[in-house]
Amino acid sequence: MRRFEATKKVMETIGDELVVCNIGHPSQELFQIRDRPENFYMLGSMGLASSIGLGLAMSQPRKVVVFDGDGSVTMNLGTFATIGRVAPANLVLVVIDNEAYGSTGFQTSFTAGKLDLAGVARAAGIESVTVVDAEDEIVPTMRRVLGEHGPHVVLVKCAAGMPDGVGVIPIDGLAIRDRFMATVRG
Repeated sequence: MRRFEATKKVMETIGDELVVCNIGHPSQELFQIRDRPENFYMLGSMGLASSIGLGLAMSQPRKVVVFDGDGSVTMNLGTFATIGRVAPANLVLVVIDNEAYGSTGFQTSFTAGKLDLAGVARAAGIESVTVVDAEDEIVPTMRRVLGEHGPHVVLVKCAAGMPDGVGVIPIDGLAIRDRFMATVRG
């Protein structure tokens, strides 16, 4: 399984939850899989999807699901400490760990070596950390965590790569922001 397939499985479980997606290819894939106003596609700011999702979870009651990558989340490991400290019950952080920086050419990331992101999340005080190694584990895991109080980290291990034909998001950044904020406000 690659990030595309993992994202598709996660999105099978998403109802009215707000979704924040990491920059570049992950956002492009999410747009192709299931575009909706409740999705916030990051077009920049690598490493900050988890922080944006955390702030969103703290500011309103709806469940917030964040798609982040192993390369991106290692650029901002402090967000784990903040999530552990603040402990928002409505936050689910899905880290797609393909051991690569997928949006910049699939260079090897730190998780291909000794960095244990699940261990880091637990050490930061996040009690619910689940590692998913198989595609058929994604839907039941997501249904469980979406039905429980969080915060949750779901670390999905997958292979690097992406399908052909995933294009750019044909919506500019202001339109993405505006439609998302209209949805948040209700």
